[in-house]
Amino acid sequence: MSHLDDLDEYEADLELRLKREYTAVFGLFRYCVVTQDSTYLCNKLDLKVLPQTSYPFFHLTMEDVWVWDKNRPTRMIPRAEVYTSSDVTIEELRGEGEEPALTPEALAEKLGESISGDDEPA
Repeated sequence: MSHLDDLDEYEADLELRLKREYTAVFGLFRYCVVTQDSTYLCNKLDLKVLPQTSYPFFHLTMEDVWVWDKNRPTRMIPRAEVYTSSDVTIEELRGEGEEPALTPEALAEKLGESISGDDEPA
């Protein structure tokens, strides 16, 4: 097997893990934000449209954010700001005050991890 085959297999594995994680955490968030450069899941969103002479300019401020990026060491970040003149799609996944349907325990189970104290040494 060549080094290129190893790299392709590694990239495919990263992509598969990212898709599984996205499916698992999707229910925890209120908004899904899609820009030209990335996809974000967040629970708090502020969108400002800054008019320009030839095109609109968008400033998004997000809190409690999950970022679609297979190369990040952690995809959960407390705050993100995005400035773009490209298209922005915002989907509201659940209404104001609605609790996520997914519990931390159910999320851990979806991700194949344990969050109980059973795994800790006595």
